[in-house]
Amino acid sequence: MNYRMIARILGLVLLLLAALMLLPLGAGLCYGESVAHFLLSIGVAGALGGLLLCVRPKSETLYARDGFAAVSLAWLAMGALGALPFYLSGDIPVFTDALFESFSGFTTTGATTLERVEDMSRGCLFWRLFSQWIGGMGVLIFMMAVMPMNGEHSMHIMRAEFPGPTVGKLVPRVRQTARVLYRIYLALTVLETLLLLAGGLDFYEALLHAFATAGTGGFSTRTGSIAAFGSLYVELVTAVFALLFSTNFHLFFLILVGRARSVLKNEELRWYLGLAAFASLSIAWNIRPMYGSFAAALRHAFFNTSMVMTTSSFNTVDYTLWPPYARFALVLLMITGACAGSTCGGLKLSRLIMLLKAARAELRRMARPRSVVRVQMDGRRVDGDTIRAVQTFFLLYVLLILLCTLLLSLGGRDTATNLTASIACLSNIGPGMGLIGPAGNYNVFSPAAKMLLCLVMLLGRLELYPILVLLSPSTWRR
Repeated sequence: MNYRMIARILGLVLLLLAALMLLPLGAGLCYGESVAHFLLSIGVAGALGGLLLCVRPKSETLYARDGFAAVSLAWLAMGALGALPFYLSGDIPVFTDALFESFSGFTTTGATTLERVEDMSRGCLFWRLFSQWIGGMGVLIFMMAVMPMNGEHSMHIMRAEFPGPTVGKLVPRVRQTARVLYRIYLALTVLETLLLLAGGLDFYEALLHAFATAGTGGFSTRTGSIAAFGSLYVELVTAVFALLFSTNFHLFFLILVGRARSVLKNEELRWYLGLAAFASLSIAWNIRPMYGSFAAALRHAFFNTSMVMTTSSFNTVDYTLWPPYARFALVLLMITGACAGSTCGGLKLSRLIMLLKAARAELRRMARPRSVVRVQMDGRRVDGDTIRAVQTFFLLYVLLILLCTLLLSLGGRDTATNLTASIACLSNIGPGMGLIGPAGNYNVFSPAAKMLLCLVMLLGRLELYPILVLLSPSTWRR
């Protein structure tokens, strides 16, 4: 384990975090607010980062476990230090709640303990939604894009932080890949901001909602979320961009280099769009008696299905009041998530497709033992190691949901609340069913349960392995 290099990476992350806090500090100054809490937070993050940066590594080589450890520790540090502005300002006076809000923001989960969002200061509200933009693509990938971190071993960092069963480079160098990803990310964010401005939102709210949509987090400047604007246009813009940000960023790169036909052949994208259309139409048909017409039902079904599928926490209605089919369909969509290589959480459709194809191949082999059956994605063979990795990931995913539900059940709440809280936090969605639906919040849980859910949110954002590797004793042995 290259401890010195890990310490240096942590130092860079904390210095970058301190620099990013200057933006909400500026927002606070623009609105005439006190920014002492931001100055103190920046000072703490900058001092710790400077001390760690003084560590001189003997070697800059990073192996897989070094990358996993660096990513895990960086996210833990960001979550802890990101809570300081909330706590020091008094906007969230309980530190465990401030930690929960910070981890929920950086992991793009969108779960909250706040009763009224409007009571927050403008600077902290900016930081709350901006943290989702930072966490959407990943701060270490951003660091690789803007700082000199050359070398093939930095691929271990990208693999640990970027979601999906496989991670590849868009261009030959890792740093160039990181820059391409962030240019796409930034361009889509700017475009959504402009479209929301055209819909009547002021610049502050348009920018912050674009931040939250880009990270597929779903925090809002309003307690009523998107419903507070009462605008079909704003709903459509938000839903469409949430779907775009939940698409594999590799497909945007293919469009930029003139290979749009390859995008149309992408199997995961076809499943993604088909599932979104089927879920929206079937849920709309199921809830139409509640809204008087199919058109009104489709409006709410499309928006809320898009938000759940893209693991965003925006909402327009309390879907916990919908009929059983609609509610159960949404729970299933919480688990599946959207595309790999995007900013969304969940299991990812590519993994689900591989699992289904592997099951079908096994059935064919049982019926015809001598036949050769191969699992293919986009016309290319998927090797056995990848299939086993996907199966292992799925098993761990289910086991963690069950374990978290069991531990939350010690608090005595109903099963729907505990189960969907586990699913929503591991899939980085936010709202669930029962007491934590769109009309509720996570204050129903004890401080210990909130800390458990912080860990679950981090497990979901980093796709299990970096945190599990960090907690494994074998990682720290020579």
